[in-house]
Amino acid sequence: MASEPGAGFDSKGIGLRAQKKLLGKMSSKKIAKVFIDDTTARVLDNAFRILKEYLPAKKDADKILKYLIKTVVKIGILYRNDQFNAEELKLAELFKQKFRSVAMTLVSFYTVDFTYDKQFLRHTTEECHTLLQQLIKRHLTDKSKSRVDIIFDTFNDPALMDAIFTSGKFKEFMDKITTDLNTLMDEGSL
Repeated sequence: MASEPGAGFDSKGIGLRAQKKLLGKMSSKKIAKVFIDDTTARVLDNAFRILKEYLPAKKDADKILKYLIKTVVKIGILYRNDQFNAEELKLAELFKQKFRSVAMTLVSFYTVDFTYDKQFLRHTTEECHTLLQQLIKRHLTDKSKSRVDIIFDTFNDPALMDAIFTSGKFKEFMDKITTDLNTLMDEGSL
């Protein structure tokens, strides 16, 4: 006998859990090709190259990129499946605005000499972190939430910021990242 609506069987919930479970089984490269546009993929690739040179082990950079992609895709799945309530949608909009502000700040600090303000950038990035944690609080596992912490802790590292904005060591990658961030902002994708 088939279940009637409201009789304890939730096909939408099962479908959502299945999507998130499958996501856990996929490689980062496959996920990126399916869910992430080319410009965003280039930003992630160049961020990975920076992390690969900055972090002590290549596997650490691999891990951060994998966590980042999976988090973005999980949030996308939740959004496309109308899982966020009205308050969470407001948080998502605030996060999007704040993240766009961080992107604009990165581009500005990188392209305009002597404007880099580490404390401002760290504070704004931490605001994004807090908003994202609030958004995912009732949807993702503690493991996923700790991955978000790892992502933000890595990118909000003051030594990494100094290396990016003052040393010139990552100029090749940052030139490409800032170009692609400008493109994403011009298109309204960011």
